[in-house]
Amino acid sequence: MRLLKWEHLPSEMQNLQVEKYYSKLKKKRVSLFFKRIFDIFASLTLLLLFLPIFIVVIVCIKIDSKGPVFYKQERITQYNKKFKIIKFRTMVQNADKIGTQITVNNDNRITKVGKILRKTRLDELPQLINVFLGNMTFVGTRPEVQKYTNEYTNEMMATLLLPAGITSRTSVFYKNESRLLNASEDPEKTYVEEILPAKMRYNLKSLYEFGFWQDIKTLFMTIFSMFGKKYKDEISCSEKATSDDLDAMLIKK
Repeated sequence: MRLLKWEHLPSEMQNLQVEKYYSKLKKKRVSLFFKRIFDIFASLTLLLLFLPIFIVVIVCIKIDSKGPVFYKQERITQYNKKFKIIKFRTMVQNADKIGTQITVNNDNRITKVGKILRKTRLDELPQLINVFLGNMTFVGTRPEVQKYTNEYTNEMMATLLLPAGITSRTSVFYKNESRLLNASEDPEKTYVEEILPAKMRYNLKSLYEFGFWQDIKTLFMTIFSMFGKKYKDEISCSEKATSDDLDAMLIKK
């Protein structure tokens, strides 16, 4: 995995806030190299290992509801590029045409099998294909639709220096998303104004501290958290995601 030269970055990413993260990542060439090597070999190995699970899930989806097995949606990844994220379909066919792009727990568009897939996160398995192809990585900021990346501040654009990820520290530590969305009368507004800035604090901190072994640690933390392990929150989610706050936190550390 290699960083583009600064002058080759998209113009919307060439700002002072992004530059401080870019400068840190430029010093991590070895970690970036091993990150991509790990992505290739681990994704291919897991695709072969989970092949029986793929077959079982495919059959269950086809029996449960009409429509394709896989759900593909345009998301944003490294360098603000568009790609098609691949998931197992957990909603009725054409669900995105009959509702918002934000999903709450009691969404009636979710199928019976889809509820199980979401709860166990098995719907994310096909993203191993995205990782192998290089438009995603195992650990990185979760990919957003362009509608929400358009709301990114200059500093948030730094998260697009690396490919979108399957999991992240945000997935481990930030637990308020479902609760806030379920309680909100306007999930879209709540996501943009409250959830996205809070999640970005974790994403930006992880990016600033990026390292190959940090990625490996995050992977294990994700696995353990799926089995019920609780981790102490690294950041107060009530704090506003600003450059000054992040700098102060990093200096103290």
